Amino acid sequence: MKTERKTTGCPALDTLIGGGFENRTITQFFGEPATGKSTFCMIAAVAALRAGQSVAYIDTEGFSIERFRQIAGKDTEVVADRLFLFEPVDFEHQGQVIAECEKVLKAHKPALLVMDSATALYRTDLDKGRDALQVLTRQILHLLGYAKRYDMPVIITNQVYMDPARNTCFGLGGYALEHISKVIIRLEKGETPGQRRARLVKHRSRPEGTGFEYAITGDGISTVL
Repeated sequence: MKTERKTTGCPALDTLIGGGFENRTITQFFGEPATGKSTFCMIAAVAALRAGQSVAYIDTEGFSIERFRQIAGKDTEVVADRLFLFEPVDFEHQGQVIAECEKVLKAHKPALLVMDSATALYRTDLDKGRDALQVLTRQILHLLGYAKRYDMPVIITNQVYMDPARNTCFGLGGYALEHISKVIIRLEKGETPGQRRARLVKHRSRPEGTGFEYAITGDGISTVL
């Protein structure tokens, strides 16, 4: 049986994860600020929009119209009508928006659903401990349900925290988000100024630890050879 996939809009990323975002699953990008998480999301969205499909987009960090214009270029006005944008204002509202966006999924059958970021608003509720984590887990499971019900990929981004004891960064949400996400890509800053690296952390059929280097550019990203 052939696995259905949607292009990421980035040939190097398509190759890394086996041909594109897999339908019926969640793909997670995580990394430090300014590593290109939002840019990869927008590139994927624009690729689907240019193909004549629609996209549901939940943005918790403030959707950048300017960046969208840079990536979509001359196609901006043509494709924007098929981008269904939701912007929750707090963690509770995030859950409401996830529930409400099903109306768009039913009516327009989007090619993919993007959530950038899944954990920015959750971070403000961390003082609630396990209760907040349980709510976040339910929200992400809700998204996974959409991926399966509407046969599409879901893309989420995740913020990181530093573990001083191990001197490394981990994604928020712990094992719950790690388990629910079938593909996880870590975005890292390189040693050379302006250089970044995408590294595969989790995949069901591709070698973990592989990756590619890239730079963030005015109209998206550029692979570094």
